[in-house]
Amino acid sequence: MQFRRNAKKLFALLVLAACVVISGSPAIAAYPDRVIKIIVPFAPGGGTDAIARVLAQEMAKELGASIIIENKPGAGTIIGAQAVAVAEGDGYTLLMGTFAHAVNPSLNAKLPFDPNKDFAPVALVARSPNIVVVNPKSSFRAIADLIAAAKAEPDKISYGTFGTGTSAHLAGEMFKHMAKVNMTMVPYKGSAPAIIDLIGGQIQVMFTTVASAASLIEGGQLRALAVTTAERSPAFPQLPTVAETGLPGFEAETWYGLFAPAKTPPDIIDRLNRSAAKAVQADAFKKLSVNEGLVLIGAPPAEFGRYYRSEVERWRKVIEEAGIKIE
Repeated sequence: MQFRRNAKKLFALLVLAACVVISGSPAIAAYPDRVIKIIVPFAPGGGTDAIARVLAQEMAKELGASIIIENKPGAGTIIGAQAVAVAEGDGYTLLMGTFAHAVNPSLNAKLPFDPNKDFAPVALVARSPNIVVVNPKSSFRAIADLIAAAKAEPDKISYGTFGTGTSAHLAGEMFKHMAKVNMTMVPYKGSAPAIIDLIGGQIQVMFTTVASAASLIEGGQLRALAVTTAERSPAFPQLPTVAETGLPGFEAETWYGLFAPAKTPPDIIDRLNRSAAKAVQADAFKKLSVNEGLVLIGAPPAEFGRYYRSEVERWRKVIEEAGIKIE
């Protein structure tokens, strides 16, 4: 009899424990059960937008949920980032973060959010070089031509960027500093409108992502001069690096990573990370990487966090040494 009573008590305790476990994490168990939104802090049509849309498409398949893209351009990605910083930490609002997210703290004395405390890294999706492009009718056929022209006529040459504080902006400012030239920076709310003006002749040069320019280079609407990374890009192996063409030590790259609001549960972040890591292995992403020079990563949250912090520190030093400021 005593054995039966003890067995019944043990069974009751096991049932109770199971109920506690099940009832204690209903949101996580059900995630995702509604539409997920990825905020892209740039205008539609640019490289970040294109990558985010392929990522959303592939993650939606794996998660079994709809994922939409919402473009919130402006203020060097600050507007879009703020929308995620104040969102609920439930895994349904994410940020397609870029290089700008790491340099904004060094360029802005007052931000409406804390980049280190208000966001949780989810996945480093990919890295990519920037590329220096001009109008095909331009007389610039090499980086040396650009430097010579900028020295001959200070401030006459204007270069477009896809936002203040972006990799394009900082690459241009570092170029000016290292080449000892003056050029006028013209900010846009995305790479697409800047490229339109470059093709139209309103600006003379652009430091942009390979993702935003590859098809236009191939189609003859843009001429590429060099890539900005330390090594040549697999997408354009014939193109020299800026460092090869007269500015040793010049190196800048852009990157794409998912962030969530800081209080998002670790279980949900892990779920999203696994989905993103699988997404970058899809054929659609592999095609994107070949055509546009992406190095696909799919890194876990901790590794992404370390990379992000290293980018913050590296560019803080560059910004201070070059005296780069937002006008």
